[in-house]
Amino acid sequence: MKTHALKTIVLPVCILASGLLSTGLAQADMDEHSSRQNEDRHVASIMATHGVMAGDVKSHSAVIWARAQAESWMHVMLQGEGGKSIHQRIKVTGQRDFTGKVKFTKLHADTDYEYSVWFSNSKHAEQEVEKTQGRFHTAPNKNKARALSFAWGGDLAGQNVCRDTEQGFPIFNALNDMNLDFFIGLGDMIYADSTCTEQGKYGNTQIDGGYEKSANMTNYWAHWKYNHEDASYQKMLASMPYYAIWDDHEVANDFGPLNDTRSSAPYTAGEHLLPMGLQAFLDYNPIDESADQPKRLYRTVRWGKHFELFVLDTRQYRDANVEADDATLKKTMLGREQLTWLKEKLKSSDATWKMVVSSVPISIPTGSNATVKGRDGWSGFEQQTGFEQELKELFSFMRDEGINNSIWVTTDVHFAEVFRYTPFSSTPEFKVHEFVTGPLNAGLYPNRDFDTSWGTESLFFYGPESMFSTKSYDDALKWMNYGAVEIDENGVMSISVRDVNGKTLYEQTMYPE
Repeated sequence: MKTHALKTIVLPVCILASGLLSTGLAQADMDEHSSRQNEDRHVASIMATHGVMAGDVKSHSAVIWARAQAESWMHVMLQGEGGKSIHQRIKVTGQRDFTGKVKFTKLHADTDYEYSVWFSNSKHAEQEVEKTQGRFHTAPNKNKARALSFAWGGDLAGQNVCRDTEQGFPIFNALNDMNLDFFIGLGDMIYADSTCTEQGKYGNTQIDGGYEKSANMTNYWAHWKYNHEDASYQKMLASMPYYAIWDDHEVANDFGPLNDTRSSAPYTAGEHLLPMGLQAFLDYNPIDESADQPKRLYRTVRWGKHFELFVLDTRQYRDANVEADDATLKKTMLGREQLTWLKEKLKSSDATWKMVVSSVPISIPTGSNATVKGRDGWSGFEQQTGFEQELKELFSFMRDEGINNSIWVTTDVHFAEVFRYTPFSSTPEFKVHEFVTGPLNAGLYPNRDFDTSWGTESLFFYGPESMFSTKSYDDALKWMNYGAVEIDENGVMSISVRDVNGKTLYEQTMYPE
């Protein structure tokens, strides 16, 4: 996090928990003094189990997340300079696995905040209890040219490459050593359709997950809890804003609304997994759930003059992968409503850099058994079952509207690659860059193929020779990676791919047009 002097005045909040969002301003406690005395005689502290997070942080709002070990009151104290603070609480129940979220509003832009979270059986509890601390910095207003530093990554604990008994998830140590404004969790941050056993894929000793593939809420929640038990991961999430989006493995491999059932054990044939996976994702991430669109995940975040983030939901609205992709059928990954929203937001944005978060890559072929089941990413490759027509429509719109300085960041494929695209030969000045990273900690599946129909240039590749060439956990670690971005006050961007130790593997400096 960037260091700034605290200048905070903390103001009212909105509260999210048990699937509900209060849109009114929270009020100070007005209960009778005698009632408080009676309740406090039986006060008990309840343990916070999985750290804290501040998410969907904007210029004037933030969502604080935590989880308790049992039904209780979640207390949050948000603090600024001079001891000014505000205390709010919400009841957490088993309906959402004892997770809770509190939304603070009317915050000051470009300002440091610190917060404390604790749980109690009393909504009035003010006794000395163990509290979990966190901090975040709000986004600058859109007209402020401030330097910015952040990172992104995805693919965590997949293919039985899980928490090492000695090192946990090592990559978060490197991220904790950086001075970041925020982190983007770019999908596959659990593998609900996989398990973690004592012996890992690459032979190391791991912490056993103790869960099955997720066919019910208990196992979906268990996957999230396992990953969030990692100490270095908790440390990172408590120290900076976190923006989360899902990909397929938060539910099941290559899922969509028309492909979210599985028939083999432990699944129940015909039972839809999307609703369970989505609920668990919302329960275990600091998503700002909207009262009128509680399941909507796509959103934007503006961070000062030079940067705007466009977070896409590539899973919830897609047509079936197996369908043919042609101009007549108008196959969609985003759904027409999200695509229209994206066009409008890109067109209206005056940010220097426009970063699109897509959980699936543009030109790398993805999709298991694609010949039968179709492609899962944007490009159809030889199967012609991707979502190229929709992406061409978007790129055409961007070109025609003069939307430049577009960077796409993706994960999903478990190796790193950097691409430059010139989608239209008639207008070679229009270009799009894509930075693919990952995994944070998962199996390795290098693939040098990519679709050339976008005027594709591969600028950098980082991965083992083949999926079979990695023989040990130490060997696997050197291929783990993430992406990092720095933008200076003049809008010059430096974007890099970094290894598990934070070493820069590739770096590109980009100047705004």
